[in-house]
Amino acid sequence: MWNLLHETSSSADSPRRPRWFCAAALVVAVSLFFLGFLFGWLINSSRETTNFVPEYNVKKKFFEELKAENIKDFLYNFTRIPHVAGTEQNFNLAKQIQSQWREFGLDSVQLAHYDVLLSYPDETHLNYISIIDEDGNEIFNTSLFEPPPPGYENVSDILPPYNAFSPSGMPEGELVYVNYARTEDFFKLERDMSINCSGKIVIARYGKIFRGNKVKNAQLAGAKGVILYSDPADYFAPGIEVYPHGWNLPGGGVQHGNVLNLNGAGDPLTPGYPANEYAYRFRIAEAVGLPAIPVHPIGYHDAQELLQKMGGSAPPDSTWKGSLSVPYNVGPGFVANYSTQRVKMHIQTNNKVTRIYNVIGTLKGAVEPDRYVILGGHRDSWGFGGIDPQSGAAVVHEIVRSFGKLSKAGWKPRRTIVFASWDAEEFGLLGSTEWAEENSKLLQERAVAYINADSSIEGNYTLRVDCTPLMHRLVYDIAKELQSPDKDFEGKSLYESWKEKNPSQEFGGRPRINKLGSGNDFEVFFQRLGIASGRVRYTKHWATSTLSGYPLYHSIYETYELVEKFYDPTFKYHLTVAKFRGGMLYELANSIVLPFDCRDYAILLRKYADQICNISMKHSQEMHMYSVSFDPLFSAINNFTEIASKFNEKLLLMDKTNPILLRIMNDQLMFLERAFIDPLGLPGRPFYRHVIYAPSSHNKYSGMSFPGIDDALFDIENKVDPAKAWGEVKRQISIAAFTVQAAAETLREVA
Repeated sequence: MWNLLHETSSSADSPRRPRWFCAAALVVAVSLFFLGFLFGWLINSSRETTNFVPEYNVKKKFFEELKAENIKDFLYNFTRIPHVAGTEQNFNLAKQIQSQWREFGLDSVQLAHYDVLLSYPDETHLNYISIIDEDGNEIFNTSLFEPPPPGYENVSDILPPYNAFSPSGMPEGELVYVNYARTEDFFKLERDMSINCSGKIVIARYGKIFRGNKVKNAQLAGAKGVILYSDPADYFAPGIEVYPHGWNLPGGGVQHGNVLNLNGAGDPLTPGYPANEYAYRFRIAEAVGLPAIPVHPIGYHDAQELLQKMGGSAPPDSTWKGSLSVPYNVGPGFVANYSTQRVKMHIQTNNKVTRIYNVIGTLKGAVEPDRYVILGGHRDSWGFGGIDPQSGAAVVHEIVRSFGKLSKAGWKPRRTIVFASWDAEEFGLLGSTEWAEENSKLLQERAVAYINADSSIEGNYTLRVDCTPLMHRLVYDIAKELQSPDKDFEGKSLYESWKEKNPSQEFGGRPRINKLGSGNDFEVFFQRLGIASGRVRYTKHWATSTLSGYPLYHSIYETYELVEKFYDPTFKYHLTVAKFRGGMLYELANSIVLPFDCRDYAILLRKYADQICNISMKHSQEMHMYSVSFDPLFSAINNFTEIASKFNEKLLLMDKTNPILLRIMNDQLMFLERAFIDPLGLPGRPFYRHVIYAPSSHNKYSGMSFPGIDDALFDIENKVDPAKAWGEVKRQISIAAFTVQAAAETLREVA
């Protein structure tokens, strides 16, 4: 039928148009097409660069939209009940955040779920420690619960004290006090004091290093159980009352936390791969990072009951003494009057595969939708999470709201922004790691940067920043742009107060920026995938404080009231952090040229190489004997420095209207961090793949430079077979030199 009609309408009886008319019509059509294309290009170009509004005005509107009062309200809402990973309460919060992010104006908001190994105490057989007499009678038991804070007495589903992933067991034996349970503490006991921890239960104070490293060290020393406690020397500020009258830890307060040694593996049953429905799972006996001996945390009132009876050797020096009224004797065992008494652990903790949920929101980029800038922070907590993590989650919520309002008004970022509310961070960074594993191919190809957004405050003294060297100049520029919230710095920039309160000795008095270690959700992005990363929060006065973090860390006393009464009554520090994190996100998502500076990497590579070379020079004779030289590394760094300088010169002169050239050079900047990734990973730590930075093998919270070389030198310091150890130093220098040189080549002009 259609063919028949078509033939009829074009039959010979139809009037023919003159040739000149057809030609003229063709010219008009082509002209209109090109005019339409040009108009569309101009409109799109305007959207690409300004979205009809000068970018500085958009950024100004973004900052103005951020409100301290909103952050305060969000924090209050997020801290009414506990939100432990894998619980219904945390799932409900995920759905609430998903719904609100949609209302705020994001383009899409999805829940991403994974089935991971989590760990909970037995509800009918709660964990505790006892002192038993020679007949096995319990003559003292530690507390089963933390006394609830005022106003929260009737809240249900509060977890009792426990350490996640501790195996169940009831070991009993003599007690040995091991200070902080660091590697050097066990060396002191074994080598200098001839105290053997094998078959003993050890008690260690929290602080200095990650609790999982403490347990690993105790396990290597042969201990059959670990008791952890918070000593007032580390969790009690002088002159401050205990909560709720102050921000110090009460005697019954207990720090929760996991005791894994995952080293970046993610879910212990699916290391390296996402824990989705079709994942292959190891058996529990094959799981990565699980401790082999029972572990339990107690408060310092209960710890005093144990430590005051300790006999044996006196502490080796004053650094082993805390602030309790006890002698801090090392043991093993109790003094003569109590020598027949022993310590017994009663641990019933269950590991089970449990579903967790990340919230993933996106604001699609208008120009480069295939380039992602990610802001992520977790929402799961051990208790109410007043500081960790909800002070960060509330800031993320407000940043999403502000960006969403701009989006509703017609503005779109140049690049796609991804917002994430991670689950199960407290159980080993599981939510972020599983999502990154599932999306690793996309992220390696498309991710520009990751900004971490855990706790916004850990104090109220000054700013704290940890980031890749690529972000140093961006961080300093934003600090100069924002006003300081600090007392006596009214009308001055955040950069000025930060510089005065925490100057760096290494960088000519500029504010200190720390290396990235681990212990938070940036780990998989930076340490495994090589995505430029950074984190910002307000912190304490580290130069004068002897405290480990903040006193109420991971306890039931991390409430909204703790923040509102003692840390940030007006929420001005939260607002400053919101502006800083949001400002970084804005610049990374909207700058035509990525705000990375490769020259800062060159400067720091030189400093790190100088430092590690100086450390090794005390073994100059051995270095000569085993033909160990740092010359290849310094040569590679010299090449990197020269090429980075030339790259930056070209970047300054680049024609930014040339879209191909712009994309090429932005990609060179984006992929530079990836160039420092070794796919084989560090020795014994295959998921830590960054050759320049890694968490310390002895404390995952601390960032190390040239970690492969550093670990090899540590073995030399601790009398490992010298030929083997120096051979490993040579190998790690070779790997570092190759990696730096290869990274330099990625910055060369594209032929």
